[in-house]
Amino acid sequence: MKYLLLVTVLTFGFFSSSCAQKQAAPAAVQSAFKAKFADVQKAKWEMEDEGEWEAEFKMNGKEMSANFKADGTWLETETEIKTADLPQAVKDAIAAQFSGYKMEEASLVETPDMAAAYEVELEKGETTIEALFKADGTLVKQKAESEDDDKD
Repeated sequence: MKYLLLVTVLTFGFFSSSCAQKQAAPAAVQSAFKAKFADVQKAKWEMEDEGEWEAEFKMNGKEMSANFKADGTWLETETEIKTADLPQAVKDAIAAQFSGYKMEEASLVETPDMAAAYEVELEKGETTIEALFKADGTLVKQKAESEDDDKD
């Protein structure tokens, strides 16, 4: 009897959490997404922070994500690129400022304030840093990533 109760509770908990993850983005967000990415037929939505939604999708064969406020305001778009495709100025800045770090992932980032920036995940031993560079190699910001940031 206790086993049956435990199985029932676990099943209900699993079902509840899986339903919560399939929550649809607000209509304003979906409308803004369709206006900006009209050719995209399928996107996976996830609530990032309170009031911020992220869509993950493929477009022109590339993995992309776009973030929006709950009112539909576009915040940023990231397009995965090969680290070899980073501008030389960014590669030079990484070599100079992050000696010994290995480039793991790179993305082209577009925001309302920046037409093109590059986000690079850098690793050295157990340390992972996410750094954002302008195309000319200027470091805009950096942050240490924790294991919790890599839920994907």
